[in-house]
Amino acid sequence: MGLTPAAALAVDAGNSKTDVVLVSADGTVLGSARGGGFRPPAVGAGAAVASLARTVARAARDAGLDAAGLEAAGPDTRAGVPLAEHVSACLANADLPREERELAERIGALGWGRTTRVANDTFALLRAGLPDDGPPRHGVAVVCGAGVNCAGVAADGRVHRFPAVGRLSGDWGGGGGLAEEALWHAARAEDGRGGDTELARALPAHFGLPSMYALIEAFHLGDLPGERRHELVPVLFAVAAGGDAVARSLVHRQAEEIAVMAAVALERLDLLGTPAPVVLGGGVAAARHPLLHDRLLALLAERAPLATVHVVTAPPVLGAALLALDRLGAGPAPYARLRAHYAGHTARA
Repeated sequence: MGLTPAAALAVDAGNSKTDVVLVSADGTVLGSARGGGFRPPAVGAGAAVASLARTVARAARDAGLDAAGLEAAGPDTRAGVPLAEHVSACLANADLPREERELAERIGALGWGRTTRVANDTFALLRAGLPDDGPPRHGVAVVCGAGVNCAGVAADGRVHRFPAVGRLSGDWGGGGGLAEEALWHAARAEDGRGGDTELARALPAHFGLPSMYALIEAFHLGDLPGERRHELVPVLFAVAAGGDAVARSLVHRQAEEIAVMAAVALERLDLLGTPAPVVLGGGVAAARHPLLHDRLLALLAERAPLATVHVVTAPPVLGAALLALDRLGAGPAPYARLRAHYAGHTARA
């Protein structure tokens, strides 16, 4: 394809992985690539964008486009022809509008597209769960994966979002938070400061260790890398399903947190009195664990009876690409072709 640009360059960048796709005007996926996580707070914005640039270059090569110089994360010098007409980048850690603007300036300066829009990755999930026969489109999305976040949009374009920067902004839960809570309760159960819970035995057993003391030591001294804590979330749900009161309370609290976020967003957008979708995604929410999902449905039925819950399991980059087609004024056929490409695909951690 030489220097002929695609219609859209779509990016979904999470904490643990990044997906990039190039899409034609008719909704055909031309090329794709997967890279590592996008973590500006940990590595700096420059290094995060440089890593993203390497993934973009691989997607360009997969599409047969000229990727010369792209991995340098400097201005695109390929004869002034961008990779795409529009760049739609939905990024983790772009939690505040200021961060979105700053990252849009940094990415836009690279010349990957004639226009660039950066949004928090929650908006990719939201768009993936909304219909294509709009605007207007309205609804709320809650991501519960490694962390938790929520954003919504009204039909008139008003947006409600939470800062979502952790405990500083009042957040609770997600896979990381649930693992920490499970460890906390299990440690106190073993040393006598807390009530008994099967978590005190199940968590160390998952790693073949004899006690919580051994597990604490292994994490603290680095014998077990910290990222393996995410393995404890399925253990927590299994213990909860077995009837353990402490584990069940954590699962129910997560359901409460998701329901509260969704209901508040609907209320702030004046959508409580209107049929509106609540889109769920992320590894924890999309798994539909019965204890979590059934409790969540019951809570939303009480607080937002007109809301309908939709669980999105397709890769969130689909939503980023749909946002790009929105910007380009696509007709029905490109949307249908793009969704058909991802039918049967599921998001992977």
